[in-house]
Amino acid sequence: MAKVTTGTGDAGFTSLLGEQRVPKYDERPDTFGTVDEATSALGLARATTSDSKAREVILHMQRDLYVLMAELATPSEHLDAVGMRVTEAHVAWLEQIEEDLKAEVEIPNKFIIPGDSVDGAALDLARTIIRRAERMTARLLHEHVTSNTDLVRYLNRLSDVVFILARYLEAKYGSSSTEARI
Repeated sequence: MAKVTTGTGDAGFTSLLGEQRVPKYDERPDTFGTVDEATSALGLARATTSDSKAREVILHMQRDLYVLMAELATPSEHLDAVGMRVTEAHVAWLEQIEEDLKAEVEIPNKFIIPGDSVDGAALDLARTIIRRAERMTARLLHEHVTSNTDLVRYLNRLSDVVFILARYLEAKYGSSSTEARI
């Protein structure tokens, strides 16, 4: 049985992949913790939807986010040993999913108020968390904590796909289309 409580974080420090320990509020654990929040929100969407295509796409995204979290948790000197990197192929997969979904649902040129369906609302929550993770990852890139530009590109495309997937589900199962009127 896996040991859940280790006690090694009781002083406010956590381990990165490798030997390094950093404060829990360090920008790396703060960022991959935000990605973890997004993964959980995606899990809520996956658990609430009955759409098999959406469930499959969401699970794929969650698995990719674990790769992204591992990369964020790995100091540059250990990246080759860990071997988990977000690549152009991850970004290309999202771009293909985006095109596939856009062929099935019209995206209005207006602000959308989330909440036409539970699964769509969960995806919109995940999208906002992904956007926050993207901003935090961009900071890591600009401050040279990471050098992989595909991390930010992936999160940027991911938020777009999650937005479109929410509209796809709402078009199929939602009660109505709620657009913001400003």
